[in-house]
Amino acid sequence: MRGADEAIRTTCPYCGVGCGIKVTVDPDGGVRVAGDEQHPANYGRLCSKGAALGETLSLEDRLLYPEIAGRRVSWDEALDAVVAGFRQALAEHGPEAVAFYVSGQLLTEDYYVANKLMKGCLGGANIDTNSRLCMASSVAGHKRAFGSDTVPGCYEDLEEADLVVLVGSNLAWCHPVLYQRILAARERRAGQPKLVVIDPRRTATCDAAETHLPLKPGSDTALFNGLLVHLYQQDRLDPEFLERHVAGFWPAYRAAKEVAPNVPTVATRTGLPTSDVAEFYGLWGRTRKVVTVYSQGVNQSAHGSDKVNAIINCHLATGRIGQPGMGPFSVTGQPNAMGGREVGGLANQLAAHMDFAPEHIERLRRFWQTPAIAEQPGLKAVELFQAVADGKIRAIWIMGTNPVVSLPDADAARATLQRCPLVVVSDAVADTDTVRLAHIKLPALTWGEKDGTVTNSERRISRQRTFLPPPGEAKPDWWAMTQVARRLGFGALFPFESPAAIFREHAALSGFENSAYLPRPLEEGRGEGNSRRTFDIAALADLADTDYDALQPMQWPMPHGATVDAARLFGAGGFFTADGKARCIAVGERAPAHAVDDSFPLVLNSGRIRDQWHTMTRTGKTARLTGHIPEPYVEIHPVDALASGVSENMLARVHSRWGEVIVRVRTNPEQQPGSVFTPMHWGSPLAPRGRVNAVVNPVVDPLSGQPESKHTPVRVQAYRPRWHGFLLSRATIDPPTVEYRVSVRDRECWRYELAGETAAEDWPARARGLLGDQPGWEWLEFADVCTGRYRGAVLVGGRLEACLFVAPTHELPPRGWLAGLFAAPELGSAERASLLAGRPGGGQRDGGRIVCACFGVGLNTLTAAIRERGLATPEAIGATLKAGTNCGSCVPELRQLIAQG
Repeated sequence: MRGADEAIRTTCPYCGVGCGIKVTVDPDGGVRVAGDEQHPANYGRLCSKGAALGETLSLEDRLLYPEIAGRRVSWDEALDAVVAGFRQALAEHGPEAVAFYVSGQLLTEDYYVANKLMKGCLGGANIDTNSRLCMASSVAGHKRAFGSDTVPGCYEDLEEADLVVLVGSNLAWCHPVLYQRILAARERRAGQPKLVVIDPRRTATCDAAETHLPLKPGSDTALFNGLLVHLYQQDRLDPEFLERHVAGFWPAYRAAKEVAPNVPTVATRTGLPTSDVAEFYGLWGRTRKVVTVYSQGVNQSAHGSDKVNAIINCHLATGRIGQPGMGPFSVTGQPNAMGGREVGGLANQLAAHMDFAPEHIERLRRFWQTPAIAEQPGLKAVELFQAVADGKIRAIWIMGTNPVVSLPDADAARATLQRCPLVVVSDAVADTDTVRLAHIKLPALTWGEKDGTVTNSERRISRQRTFLPPPGEAKPDWWAMTQVARRLGFGALFPFESPAAIFREHAALSGFENSAYLPRPLEEGRGEGNSRRTFDIAALADLADTDYDALQPMQWPMPHGATVDAARLFGAGGFFTADGKARCIAVGERAPAHAVDDSFPLVLNSGRIRDQWHTMTRTGKTARLTGHIPEPYVEIHPVDALASGVSENMLARVHSRWGEVIVRVRTNPEQQPGSVFTPMHWGSPLAPRGRVNAVVNPVVDPLSGQPESKHTPVRVQAYRPRWHGFLLSRATIDPPTVEYRVSVRDRECWRYELAGETAAEDWPARARGLLGDQPGWEWLEFADVCTGRYRGAVLVGGRLEACLFVAPTHELPPRGWLAGLFAAPELGSAERASLLAGRPGGGQRDGGRIVCACFGVGLNTLTAAIRERGLATPEAIGATLKAGTNCGSCVPELRQLIAQG
């Protein structure tokens, strides 16, 4: 029995770092979260998002009961309806007419059941995952180079390298725990590893880097092709490794030389100074221990697979792989993107790292003993939704993801689901853009309620453990799919009553007829039915339930009966190709699919921000994470802003050929001219006009199927509504239907940013219509009908309940001080006097916009401390205000504030 105060060890549900977390549930039901010092991914560190997990567990937004057409029903009725709909589609149109669209939020056990049901029983392969949007190009690149989807290194390599090159990765914001591990290593190792950041944007990650190379968007292949040529010309290759372990170098070299023959040509193609290119090539060439980390800036491209292979080519040619401090390293964006790859969650894979080769199909048939193994790949995410639009897919089951926000050309995705005869959605959240379109809604468990495993970016399997009871009638995803399978007549194939039972079958399949880690004589004795597959966890196939419950974080491979150094692979060759050799891939000239023109002169790059994740269904629930960047925005260089007719804090339309958003303008001289950036997190429940993927083009990499989310031609134009305003309310309200609205959770109130094209004739009446009016309410108001200005506040018993500020322009008081007044049990005379001014009077202080999310330290507090106390380093700020002392994500901004004085 676990003691009342004993922490439960589990794993973070956010990015692919896979941090260990200790959770303590208090007697009153409160949840305390801390980093797990024993977990080898994070050793106790947490980012701002992970540290705030305990604040995201409320139930007010949860989907708690099954529904059909908005009507609450029993699970039996809902499951029968799912079965009837899928059975009809199968009978009338065949297995290609049904699809699952799943998620890196699913646990491996959920993923396994979904894949087995679709590819083993329904006979089709139309199951794909939102992981397609973030790491499919890495999968394709790995398989072309290594013969398998294998990350060759581990996190320790980032600390043991002498040079870490970050390509298309804002590691400081998107994988902050890894970034902090690198910085900690630099402190221990006298500045090693050196950091080079390759990114069109200057991001927070550049703060600690010796070099930032702001190359032209889409020119990565030219840079790394040039590096390959340089390595050959400067005699930096590893001839022995190439001879013994690599094939295809010469075709790859010739292709690289054709497009990037020398440094000046590379400089022209990338837009970088010749000296910077030469310095980078020299540093990479002479540094043996180099790790090249890449993420979405590489993957999310019409040529992402080629970008991946251009990077891997350089490591293979120099033998810098699979050794301490060396190798290419893909960091993933979801907690179980890797686990989904292990079980065949991608449409072009079978389970256990098998493909659609005839021998793999027959092997899976022998193991599963199922009636209808899929024999050809299914449709990848974007083409899957196109098939729904074309009427080829008649029933789709979406699990744990929000494609109406996350897919490119998102308005088309919305229209597609509106036309689909049957949309089933399993989700924990009651209101998302996708859930709104469901005919059948199935309530799912979420983090803290789910039980199973996830695999992180370094191939480490960790447990997510239950510490909260299931709310309402929510169920595990694997359970819902098992029930459907049984109703379809496949009960004998789905006997699972626990995630441990599913895991055992998954582990057994990984070792079935797999000789990868056997000594060569034993491997040859296995016969023709045998194969070599990198993924093997057969050592865990016989875990008892108690051992599964206690499972510690472990890296694969873990074959049965063999000892393998799982931390690093391929250091001595042993690639998973027919001849055991890796492949260098010839990569020619590659350009983005859509070029800018006079109508759309700017390149849109979309991505993540520091304190938010995916579509904000979890991170948007806590004020700790909404304070730093509360609204969707477009970041634009001041020169481009002037040309576009926009300025700081205005609203702007960002148009493309596919759609538009209305967002706040943020000018930044460090944003590359000709390019703009907009975050991808907001959906309709929080920002109806802020879904950036409505703007993003739907072109995909022809090999990986991953969309080009980093390069869409757009134009930016001023949006000039009749009025601007904001509303702060202690209670949640139904926000007004206006042209611009963003809902923000603050610490003591809800904040609504508003703008509209229809002016109210009577703002006092409009305010009462929004907020209500009851006896005993005290109204403080100012209205200027001629100028269209209004300021009103409601007090109840001296306590601030709500306030509404309206003006004809975006120039309105800061929100921070006003929002802070909601914490007061009663407003004093000074606060009342300053209330309608919207600014603190004498003796009062506005903390300002949140900079440090971990400790809630605001901009004004920081700037005052820097000036008044002479704080000259982030460490001094941390000692005084704690800012920057937890996850460290705000440290780059602290440095900027210090520099500004």
